[in-house]
Amino acid sequence: MRTRTLGRTGPEVSALGLGAMGMSDAYGPTDRAESIATVHAALDAGVTLIDTGDFYGMGHNELLLAQALRGRRRDSYRLSVKFGMLRGPGPGFGGHDGRPEAVKNFLAYSLTRLGTDYVDVYRPARLDPAVPIEETVGAIKEMIDAGHVRHLGLSEVGAAAIRRAHAVHPVADLQIEYSLISRGVEDEVLPTLRELGIGMTAYGVLSRGLISGHWSAGRGGAPGDSRSAMMPRFAEGNVEHNLSLVDALRRVAEAKGCTVAQLAIAWVAAQGEDIVPLVGARTRRRLDEALPAIDVTLTADDLAEIEKAVPPGAARGDRYPQAFMANLGAGN
Repeated sequence: MRTRTLGRTGPEVSALGLGAMGMSDAYGPTDRAESIATVHAALDAGVTLIDTGDFYGMGHNELLLAQALRGRRRDSYRLSVKFGMLRGPGPGFGGHDGRPEAVKNFLAYSLTRLGTDYVDVYRPARLDPAVPIEETVGAIKEMIDAGHVRHLGLSEVGAAAIRRAHAVHPVADLQIEYSLISRGVEDEVLPTLRELGIGMTAYGVLSRGLISGHWSAGRGGAPGDSRSAMMPRFAEGNVEHNLSLVDALRRVAEAKGCTVAQLAIAWVAAQGEDIVPLVGARTRRRLDEALPAIDVTLTADDLAEIEKAVPPGAARGDRYPQAFMANLGAGN
C-alpha cells in the first residue's frame, strides 16, 4: 500500500482510506461480524486511515471500530473522527453544535467509545451557523495542546471558512465529497487547499454506490437505506440518466481492464497526490474490489476518455436533499 501525507502538517496515511459510516448507518441492514472482518482485512492490506463520526448510528460505529481495532497497535492506524451533527431517536438530524464546550464533550465520549487516548484527526462535520468557526477550531486546538487530538481537520466547508480556521491552527485536511459526478470543489475549494498546503480526504467517490457499476434503476431500498427515498440522484427520472453515464464509464473501464468502481476511485486518486479517496466498503468483497484501484494508472488519454464519458456537470439531481444543501462547502 502506497502512502500519502495529509497536507503539510498532517499524518502520513495509506493512499486509500476506509470510510466506516455504512457499517452502522444510512444504507440499510449490516452484518456486525462482516463489518469487523472488513476492517481487519483493510488493516491487513495496509489501509491505515479509518474515518468515522460520533453520530454514525449514534455511537454504534465508534463502538464497532473499538471492537475491530482491539489488539492492534495504536500507531498502526489513524482515526479520523467527525462530530457536531445532532440526532434524535428517529432517522432525522437536528442541526449542528460547534460550541467549544460541546466540542470537548463530544470528544470525551468519542475517546471512551473508541477506547483510545487520542484521535488522529478531529473535525466538525458541518459548520454551526450560530458559532464562529474560530471558536470551534479554538476548542480543538486546546485539545491538540492537551494531547487528546493530533491534527485539526475540517469537513464540507467553503474557501472562506477554510482560511478562517487555518488562521487559528494549521488544518491537516478537508473532508468533502469529490467524485466524477460531484466536482464542485474544483472551482474554489481545491485551489484554496493547495494554496494553504491542506490535504483532502474525498468521500463519496462512488457517489454512495451510484457510479460503482453495481446499482440498477428500480432497485428497491432495503429498510434503513436512505438512498432511493431521500437522495435526489437516486430518484426516478434522475437515476436512469445517471446510470447512462455509468454505462459510458463502463466501456472505458473495460478497455482499461478494470471495473467501473476501480476506474472511478482511480480517477479521484489521479487528481493529485494531496487527495486520499475514502471507500465506504461494508464487506470484504467490496473492499477487495476497491483496493486494486490505487494501482490503476491513468494516462492523459485515459483521463480524456473518462471526461468524455462523464463530463463535468453531467449528473442529474443534487448530491443531498435540498434541506442539506445550504450547509455544504461545494454544493454540487
